[in-house]
Amino acid sequence: MRAGQRGRVAPHELTLGDFLRRRRASLTPRHTAPDAIARRVPGLRREEMARLVGVSVDYYVKLEQGTRRITPSGNVLHALGDVLGLDDLEREHMYDLARLDNRPRAARESAVQTVRPGTFRLMESFLGLPAILFGRRTDVLAVNPMARLLVDDFPALPARDRNGVRWAVLGERVREIQPDWPGTAQCLIGMLRMDLGRYLHDPKTIALIDELYRRSEVFREIWSRGTVARSMTGPIFLKHPEAGPMHLNVEAVRVTDDPDQTLHVMIPCPDAMSQAAMAELRRRTGPPARGPV
Repeated sequence: MRAGQRGRVAPHELTLGDFLRRRRASLTPRHTAPDAIARRVPGLRREEMARLVGVSVDYYVKLEQGTRRITPSGNVLHALGDVLGLDDLEREHMYDLARLDNRPRAARESAVQTVRPGTFRLMESFLGLPAILFGRRTDVLAVNPMARLLVDDFPALPARDRNGVRWAVLGERVREIQPDWPGTAQCLIGMLRMDLGRYLHDPKTIALIDELYRRSEVFREIWSRGTVARSMTGPIFLKHPEAGPMHLNVEAVRVTDDPDQTLHVMIPCPDAMSQAAMAELRRRTGPPARGPV
């Protein structure tokens, strides 16, 4: 499917209505609709959603249609989140879309992303642990020496390729070092969707999504799921060509004075194989980097 074919909507066009339709269709009616057993239609009807949320059918239909004069209140959004079974991150994304749906559709300049010296010094202090700083649209803003050796030498890549999603769906390195690379791609694409929800008219984000949608079947398939993510926390398994295989846990911390930046630190699991591989990686790591990417 080419970009924009589905309902003639471009992949970067996120709306509250599309979010509500997608989530409504994914619900299991038996938990909320008395006639669900005798019905073959998946998801809930709009009438059922309106009843459960406590609004008129006409009001709910206008929400899904994206009528601009309809501005949902906090109580309505809270009720929608309860009925749709949203977690905290999905609720945050819905609130972002509800706010942006009622803003003028005017493109704005992308803010310049910079790395605070203190953040970079913090990354340098992780002498024995790989650390990557992601910014808006999953741009890689900085990596420490361990991450350059384990994940990729991002400073050596062309500027446009220093992006997490681009690296995961178009690059070869991720396929070489991570057997479950689609899982990493899904997390990064979820982060990108979350970012787009916050900055719906950012031209660089729009250009990136449209390009990847054209070029990558993996991106198209994962993007169509509509999942969101804030970070890549959790266990991963990597196979470094020289250091060897290792199990890692990824911890993520948002930079205090810039909520668009998230620092990811990779911690080896306590098993002997992972500890030995990380020790070998430390042995091979060169001197500390001089500055951000």
